[in-house]
Amino acid sequence: MNSNQLPVNEYSEFNATYIKAIENVELLEELEISLHDFIKFVQNIPMDKFDYRYAEGKWTIKDIIQHIIDAERIFGYRALRISRNDQTALPGFEENDYVENTNANSRSIQELLTEFSAVRHSNLLLFKSFSDEQLTRLGIASNHTISVRAIGFLIIGHMKHHQRVFQERYL
Repeated sequence: MNSNQLPVNEYSEFNATYIKAIENVELLEELEISLHDFIKFVQNIPMDKFDYRYAEGKWTIKDIIQHIIDAERIFGYRALRISRNDQTALPGFEENDYVENTNANSRSIQELLTEFSAVRHSNLLLFKSFSDEQLTRLGIASNHTISVRAIGFLIIGHMKHHQRVFQERYL
């Protein structure tokens, strides 16, 4: 499935920010490519930047990587539930509470990237297992309708959004 073919009724206006930020990519291919691109990008960040905050109260790069990991786990869980035709409305999550309750800044960057890689590989295998019918299933997450395939593109777009934030505000 190509990102340009995703109908706008399969995701919310909020998620459009992330989904429309990626253009003309194949879902499974980009889940894998973006993993390697992100790891390579992070490995080229100077070591003294990982604990840097560009303003008071802002997250560090390590905090953001942990946030990406946490969000991707949640997105994968949502995709699984919706793909299995679970009609339960899935709640949102408060990202700031999650970040405040991690130990991201005491972890090594390699440890964070290893965890990110494991989570992404798990989600890649999950998305490869979905049938075409499962990919188009709709569910409710964070009070909005979303399809399984839109969640896959959201995973990619959310990570790329934060990579751009690194470039614009941290480096």
